[in-house]
Amino acid sequence: MDEVLGTEEAAELAAAFKVLADPIRLRLLSLIAGADGGMCTCDLVEPIGRSQPTISHHLSILTDAGLVERTQRGKWAWFTVVPERVSVLRDALSAG
Repeated sequence: MDEVLGTEEAAELAAAFKVLADPIRLRLLSLIAGADGGMCTCDLVEPIGRSQPTISHHLSILTDAGLVERTQRGKWAWFTVVPERVSVLRDALSAG
């Protein structure tokens, strides 16, 4: 990013960073990003130490923000990181 952020771009980035300002969501994104092929909701409960409904709530927020994608595999929801979206955030942090 070689230019000064425009108003719209700054608002989009701020909204995404606001989503990641929650420690649970940040940990979920980190776990999912580190998993080859994504992670099942059922495998996120133990490492986060929260109930499945709480995990689902936070995953829904990450999905709505476009940071993760949800796919259904049988009765389970699987989540993968959206690399392009995370890359934009990473680039915004490393610009300087």
